[in-house]
Amino acid sequence: MNGKMNVFRRFPFLFASMDQTLSFLKKLSKNNNREWFQQNKTEYDRAHQEMIALADELIREMNTHDVIETPTGKKSLFRIYRDVRFGKDKTPYKTHWAGFMRRAGADRRGGYYYRIGLDGAYVMGGFFNPNAQDLLHIRNHLAQDADMLRSVIDSKKFKFYFGELLGEQLKTAPRGFEKDHPDIDLLRYKQFIVRHDFTLEEMGDSGFPKKLSEAFSQMRPFFDAMTEMLTTDLNGISLV
Repeated sequence: MNGKMNVFRRFPFLFASMDQTLSFLKKLSKNNNREWFQQNKTEYDRAHQEMIALADELIREMNTHDVIETPTGKKSLFRIYRDVRFGKDKTPYKTHWAGFMRRAGADRRGGYYYRIGLDGAYVMGGFFNPNAQDLLHIRNHLAQDADMLRSVIDSKKFKFYFGELLGEQLKTAPRGFEKDHPDIDLLRYKQFIVRHDFTLEEMGDSGFPKKLSEAFSQMRPFFDAMTEMLTTDLNGISLV
C-alpha cells in the first residue's frame, strides 16, 4: 500500500490527451493579457497539470532508453510567462508549452527539448550553445576525422527522422582551419542540433509521450558520436 501511495504522490496525474492544453492555448492566443489570464487561471491550471502529466510520462519513457537527470516533468517545463524586458513583443505569455531534459553524467552529452503548440509539436536535441572550449574540441576532432559524425548524419534513418543537421553556422572557415578543408561544411557549425516535427493529428492520442520518446531515442547515434568527440582527446584517450 505504501509503495502504491508513493507512486501516486509522485505521479498524481495520468496523461490522457492534449485537449485542455490546446483549448487553453487557443484562447490565450486571442486574449494574451494579464486580466484575461487571471480571470481564467483555473483553465490555465488544468492545462498546466495536463502538461505535467505528459512530461512525467515522457521522462518515464525516456529512462527506458537513456538516463535523465531532470527529476520530474514539472521540473522540465519552462514557465509560460514571457520576459518582455528587451523585446518588442510585450505580450506577457507564451502561446506554447516547452521543456528541456538533461542527460545524466559526464559521459552522456546533449540535451532534449520539446515544444507543444497550436500548429503541432516538435522535439529538438543536441548542442545549442557549446562553450568556446568544447566547440574548438569538436572542431579539432572533425578536422582530424569526421567519418563518425558524417556516417550518422548521412544515414537513411537520420535523414528520415531529422532531415539534416541544423544549427547556426559561420559563413567562412573558423579561425585556425583551412577554407578548403574537406569537412569545412561541418567545421563551420557553431551549434549541432536535430529536430523532428509532429502534426496535430499525431498529438491527438494518449500514446503521444511514447511518440516523443521514440523520436528522442533516434537521436542517440548522433549523441553518441558527439559524446565520443567531447569526452576523448585526439588520440582517443578518455577525458572523463
